[in-house]
Amino acid sequence: MTQASILQKKHLLIAGPCSAETENQVLETAQRLKNTGRVDVLRAGIWKPRTRPGAFEGIGAKGLPWLQKAKQLTGLPLAVEVAKSSHVELCLEFGIDVLWIGARTTVNPFAVQEIADALKGTDIPVLLKNPINPDLSLWLGGMERLQNAGLTQLGAIHRGFSFTGEKIYRNRPQWQIAIDFKTAMPDIPIINDPSHICGKRNLLQRVAQKAMDLNFDGLMIESHITPDEAWSDAAQQITPKEYALLIESLVIRENDPANLTEKSQLDRFRKEIDLIDEEILHILASRMKVVRSIGQYKKENNMTILQSNRWQEILQKYIERGVQNGLSEEFITRLIKNIHDESIEQQDKVMSEDVN
Repeated sequence: MTQASILQKKHLLIAGPCSAETENQVLETAQRLKNTGRVDVLRAGIWKPRTRPGAFEGIGAKGLPWLQKAKQLTGLPLAVEVAKSSHVELCLEFGIDVLWIGARTTVNPFAVQEIADALKGTDIPVLLKNPINPDLSLWLGGMERLQNAGLTQLGAIHRGFSFTGEKIYRNRPQWQIAIDFKTAMPDIPIINDPSHICGKRNLLQRVAQKAMDLNFDGLMIESHITPDEAWSDAAQQITPKEYALLIESLVIRENDPANLTEKSQLDRFRKEIDLIDEEILHILASRMKVVRSIGQYKKENNMTILQSNRWQEILQKYIERGVQNGLSEEFITRLIKNIHDESIEQQDKVMSEDVN
């Protein structure tokens, strides 16, 4: 596969360890992934932007020769994350085939511009992850900076968005934002990154299948020969064998031929409704997890489940907000009362546990 054809492949599969750690780990992972026959591009983090100091921030440039050997061993093209111009220069020097810009970098227009400037005069494939925060304009703006630098082999990576209080995923998918990106830039392929959305391996298949159902152009999944011993993001990585089983389990659906040239507006609206409804259910599930924690606290501190004053304050607050947003008082009252009733039931179950 040539550089020019990498992002043209439908259902592109990118896999490899979160971080290059040792030469043996890189080569062994690469060979096992190659043997699955289910990988188009090998990925590995060389530089790892971390939220707080003290975490493993990547092996650095010493890992680039290991990737060269992995390419020679497997014949597969290589993908590496870059966060500044010096990273770009080293990747070009060592023959890296695909670059990606991470979420922490996308959030900074100055950093994206620096990378775009460093890439002027080249046309290496570049993938841009969504920013950490759910900001569609920032994601689109980063892509426009790369386009303005003369780059034509561009793709996007959907890796989910940070959301305070999220209880299920590492990063909330918020699929609608990815769809809005695709609507705004229909010629840019979009790859889904289940590893960073999920944060734990047991959710990977579900999210990967959802991406395929939504007609994403490919997947980027982290794989390591010994995931539990990984130096970064251990919980979300899987072995090459598990990776192969995951890919084999996916159902790849094609577009309805009748809708290839024209898709009705009603169908698009219905898909948006489906995604919003799924997000509502996800938010409710996250809320009930917090409710159960509150129930445990009340149990341990001998408190009653129902706090009447707080309930009345909540009800009134959301009636006012709902009316301000064009919703009827009757609907909001029913909705909030139903949520409250379920919360009471959830706390009651916690209170009743271990009671003879």
